[in-house]
Amino acid sequence: MPSHRKLAAILSADVAGYSRLMGNDERATVETLNAYRQVIRERVERHHGRVVDSPGDALLAEFPSAMEAVECADETQRELAKRNAQLAEHRRMIFRFGINVGDVIEENGILYGDGVNIAARLESLCTPGGLCISGTVFDQIEGKLSLAFEFLGEQPVKNITKPVRAYRVAEKPEPVAQHPAFGHRKALLAIAVLVAIGGASAVFWRLQSSPAPSLPGQVLRKQAVLDHPDRPSIAVLPFANLSGDPKQEYFADGITEDIITALSKMERLLVIARNSAFQYKGKAVDVRQVSRDLGVHHVLEGSVRRQGSLVRVTAQLIDATTGAHLWSESYDRPAKDIFAVQDEITHRIVDALNVQVIEGEQARVWRKTTRNMEAYDYFLRGREQILRYTPETLALAQANLETAIRLDPNFALAYTQLGYVPLMSSILGVSDDPERDQRRALALGRKAVELDDSQGYSVVLLGRVYMQVGQLDKALEYGKRAVALEPNGATTLAIYAHMLEAAGRCEEALMYFNKSLRLAPLPEAWIPWVQGLCLRKLGHYEEAIAAQQHAIALAPSFIWWHVFLVDAYVAAGKEEPARTKAREILQIDPSFSVDAFLKLFHWYRDPGILKSYAANLRRAGLP
Repeated sequence: MPSHRKLAAILSADVAGYSRLMGNDERATVETLNAYRQVIRERVERHHGRVVDSPGDALLAEFPSAMEAVECADETQRELAKRNAQLAEHRRMIFRFGINVGDVIEENGILYGDGVNIAARLESLCTPGGLCISGTVFDQIEGKLSLAFEFLGEQPVKNITKPVRAYRVAEKPEPVAQHPAFGHRKALLAIAVLVAIGGASAVFWRLQSSPAPSLPGQVLRKQAVLDHPDRPSIAVLPFANLSGDPKQEYFADGITEDIITALSKMERLLVIARNSAFQYKGKAVDVRQVSRDLGVHHVLEGSVRRQGSLVRVTAQLIDATTGAHLWSESYDRPAKDIFAVQDEITHRIVDALNVQVIEGEQARVWRKTTRNMEAYDYFLRGREQILRYTPETLALAQANLETAIRLDPNFALAYTQLGYVPLMSSILGVSDDPERDQRRALALGRKAVELDDSQGYSVVLLGRVYMQVGQLDKALEYGKRAVALEPNGATTLAIYAHMLEAAGRCEEALMYFNKSLRLAPLPEAWIPWVQGLCLRKLGHYEEAIAAQQHAIALAPSFIWWHVFLVDAYVAAGKEEPARTKAREILQIDPSFSVDAFLKLFHWYRDPGILKSYAANLRRAGLP
């Protein structure tokens, strides 16, 4: 049957936490999946649709109209919720639905194209039990259903030039324990990721709508123009997922990130950080523009195609100043050999750029923390879920990382990633037992470093935990070690700078922030926030204001930046804008409390800092 194009409403569905369910009880999970699939099929047919495919725990269906698709999804979720209520909590099977109306290609009854890919992407944005729709769907059903929708903004979609407007069905309010300084715990956890860990590239991706403005000021001005360095430099762009399955995106991203991490350990090579390189994900890229944007001589591009137990990886190194290809290679290997492929690509880059590897550096670069492919796969899933930053995806990440450790008890980086969740909870005081969470984060961090002390990020994370528990000297010791292990790690440098700021060593902290910004020209919002704190303490008030405004531009919904902008305004003697901003904060959160807010920043060595903050915030009118 020849292929043909058509316009269709596409529903994409999958099971949240399917691997965990299978790990608990394979037989019961398969039985439940088959029963729930039948429920979905019946409702799809009732709404004049058809199930196109149902691989693994996923399902793809098409409908003649957006209205039919949304009504079917809503009705199905309500029916599945009733059935789940009859199951033990650990047995409940919760689906996520994404719906898009778009152009598709049908060939032999199977659908392909952007219309399908966008639906799958929307489904991945859902909270378990939820429904996300594209703007094209919303435009057709607005005002015609009793459902309420929440706008999620414009979302970047792999291989789609323009971001996609996304909406989700608004959840009914639930009683949540309110934190006196902020309110909803979900917001607190999102902020915790940005501020405490420094690995918030995914949140930054979603919130940024335009390139970050450069910060003015004597200390930071040299970051505004990115000249090409006098040493080899490279940006590793996100490898394209050619597997035909959007759910394999995490695998392609994981390979990209691991290559970046390996290269970042080489002191003689400037490597652009993940969050800046991933700004080009899913976009048509002119490597010469990348060279100008990021200030690098070379770009690595590639793709990953994973089919069953086999994987094909292609990579090409390009002179980004001219567009000339230096080398390209394809690797067809069993998936279990993916580590050797990563090593070979890294070797080829080092050789092509004539980078001299110093003694001891090579062992750090090519040392792996696991050779268990299944454990590595669960690790990549967990790492990708952490970057979505919702309580639901953090819980899924924890389950996947615990599985990775069960499969390989010596997998150091899995312990590092697993330490994220309790550290986040402890930092913002949203845990039922903060001391327990601090102990758990500390135990996981120590275990990671004990298993592999060559990973700079593991070492700096352990230092950040020590900072959280009030052992700042020990934190600085680990931070310094981490920078030596990973001199090109933008996040590692920035977290160490945060420790220096807490210790009152602000000029030194700004130096490390500047190094971090050269490696990550498109920074995460927490970096200008802490820069602003340093500048304010050094008396550079105008630059401090600009830094906090920069943070707000990157992530406007996070209240921390707004609060410290109030402090910077007061320090600069600008009391009218300080009072205006304070009123905005109280409109966002009428229960805001200066005392409760500043309790979150107990790591400062000098208690006078918090007193100074408190005085300035109250002077602006915050209670």
